[in-house]
Amino acid sequence: IEKVLPNGDRLIAFPNGTTKEVSADGLSAKVTFFNGDTKQITADQRVIYYYAEAQTTHITYPDGMEVLHFPNNQTEKHFADGRKEITFPDQTVKNLYPDGREESVLTDGTIVQVNPDGTKEIHFNTGQKEIHTAEYKRREYPDGTVKTVYNNGRQETRYPTGRLRVKDKDGKVILDNQP
Repeated sequence: IEKVLPNGDRLIAFPNGTTKEVSADGLSAKVTFFNGDTKQITADQRVIYYYAEAQTTHITYPDGMEVLHFPNNQTEKHFADGRKEITFPDQTVKNLYPDGREESVLTDGTIVQVNPDGTKEIHFNTGQKEIHTAEYKRREYPDGTVKTVYNNGRQETRYPTGRLRVKDKDGKVILDNQP
């Protein structure tokens, strides 16, 4: 059944309960599906799809960007270049890049970068930096001190004065050269 409304919009009702409303100028439309989902096409060519059961909104922009809003306040942006940006409910932001890199910015300003080879860098808001590889974990302090713990348990601490202290896997000092 099709009706033309006084303002010129057209309303079409389908036998399964789905309805479609088309603006008088034909530039925008809204479909309400029998399951409660809605699809709206705006005059600026955005497509806004609302999944009723999942309570999720999916917006597709003319430039190819897609934005999803979830009921837990998580938002995902999928860019045309393949990058994805996820904003979690606690406002942590994670960027996923097409080359496999990941970068997360935590609410306290800490930045976590994960590379495709599995290495990870953590930049703390204190100025400290941590590097994780398959062979070791290293923490670099703003004063120049560098502490490294190797997979075998060996620990090295290099101080800005040039001092090097090495401990074995049991924590026993095996080298401590003080300049």
